[in-house]
Amino acid sequence: MKQAVFLDRDGVINECQTDRVRHVNHPHQLFLFAGVPEAIKALNDAGLPVFVVTNQGGIGLGFMKEGSLTAIHRRLEELLQEKGAVLTDIAYCPHRPKSGCDCRKPSPGMLRKLAEKHGLELTASFMVGDRETDIQAGRAAGCITVRIGPPDPEADYSAPSLAEAAPWIIEQAQASAATE
Repeated sequence: MKQAVFLDRDGVINECQTDRVRHVNHPHQLFLFAGVPEAIKALNDAGLPVFVVTNQGGIGLGFMKEGSLTAIHRRLEELLQEKGAVLTDIAYCPHRPKSGCDCRKPSPGMLRKLAEKHGLELTASFMVGDRETDIQAGRAAGCITVRIGPPDPEADYSAPSLAEAAPWIIEQAQASAATE
């Protein structure tokens, strides 16, 4: 059983809709939340591959080009690597909201494709997000769900930040692995 952690990007890893930036459309607009690199490194050190699954409707709406998104993700990986943290892969949905595609969260398409590509067991994996659509995608994929932000009765666990959620995720993953 290969466990993994799927992270939403905006609102979990980096700031969005703040006084500094409304949406991340360029690499210089990417500001990581405090403790995120360390949390991802802790997940890495626990043997959990970490993936990003992000809706990027700005591409479909014409606010951003895929090349800009590639540059943003390159910058994200550089900032994480400075602290020894690694992302295994990044998946994104470029489609407009309400496009009906199977990859845009709350649909579980991105999680399923990554699971197939990397040989992951979704029912032993974690989906971490800050929105209801993230939790819905995780549930639809069969993942354990973690809501970043205020407590959410629909999620399996809630925490104010990824830094505070990571120890719980590691504890749950280790307990699950020990029962096999």
